[in-house]
Amino acid sequence: MQHDILIAGGGIGGLAAALGLARKEFAVTVLEQAQAFGEIGAGIQIGPNAFHSFDYLGVGDAARAKAVYIDNLVLMDALADERIAAIPLGPDFRARFGNPYAVVHRADLHGVLLDACREHPAVTLRAGAAVETYEQDASAVTVRLRGGETVKGRALVGADGLWSTVRAQVAADGPPRVSGHTTYRSVIPTEQMPEDLRWNAATLWAGPKCHIVHYPLKGGKVFNLVVTYHNDAPEPVAGKPVGKEEVRAGFAHIAERPRRIIDHGQDWKMWVLCDRDPVERWIDGRVVLLGDAAHPMLQYMAQGACMALEDAVCLSHQMEQHAGDLTAAFEAYRRERLSRTGRVQLYSRLMGDYIYHPDGGKAAVRNETMRMMTAEDYYDRIAWLYGGSGLKP
Repeated sequence: MQHDILIAGGGIGGLAAALGLARKEFAVTVLEQAQAFGEIGAGIQIGPNAFHSFDYLGVGDAARAKAVYIDNLVLMDALADERIAAIPLGPDFRARFGNPYAVVHRADLHGVLLDACREHPAVTLRAGAAVETYEQDASAVTVRLRGGETVKGRALVGADGLWSTVRAQVAADGPPRVSGHTTYRSVIPTEQMPEDLRWNAATLWAGPKCHIVHYPLKGGKVFNLVVTYHNDAPEPVAGKPVGKEEVRAGFAHIAERPRRIIDHGQDWKMWVLCDRDPVERWIDGRVVLLGDAAHPMLQYMAQGACMALEDAVCLSHQMEQHAGDLTAAFEAYRRERLSRTGRVQLYSRLMGDYIYHPDGGKAAVRNETMRMMTAEDYYDRIAWLYGGSGLKP
């Protein structure tokens, strides 16, 4: 009997992997721990490499229809209330990288992938199916779900996020690294955003040990607010509601105009950021890791979802290229993805230290260096990232 490929996790990476594999004529079952398929969180930024992946997965037009196309990536000095740099995202950017840069609500993006999976006859979606452990032999992998049920498959893709139970067996490397940086998120109606800051841009206000990011969502009807500061938080936290005073506490030292943004936020929720060092062990026989389960990263390059999408494309491609030979396909996938995702993991840490949060002389060097750069200079610096894997639909 030919079993399905099992995927632990029904987030963006898991659904993208399911869709990619199904389009290569592999039967897939997605096991999602939540009682319904959905996505929490608010806005995310998606670079051209994410759109390359959408195109490969056959949902490029649907993803573009949900996106907000911003004009610039803007870097502001949060102490001086001055613009440092702006990277234009118009026709020259699109011509250079073959796709746009955009922002989108995470739930909208997840919905595009979920709809495509629901419509594909080779994809089975199971909610309320939390993967706890797995065992394997020469012919199959058997997953044990919370509650005791077992599900057998030909292979298992661990796409179950930062706290992956699949990774706990594959890599056995303990809990993620707690960064000590705490992020607070809010979404507000556009009319509540200060009028002089309603820019059609992804704007970063960079300050000593803190930053503020804002950009429009939902066709410009709302603004996504993400503010982060170093508070040496010792333990992971995800989605905890907090009051405005706690959010304000990390920004008393910055200029009044960016500080005002926080006052307009409502229903703030907090996350303590975690990541991991790159590791080589992504494979255990018939089991392979994908997305945050393989390479969790900090938010500072806005590439977490993009890397998961690329993983899904690469895994699907290698399974087709190797005619379903798991050993060859998984190793080719791991080899192709390891250095790229590891580079983004490490660069994300460096971006936090040297672009988002420096002070004093380090901040002055950042400002002067970035002010001297042209649009083409910026494009050259990010070409390695936004070119994506190069796979075509």
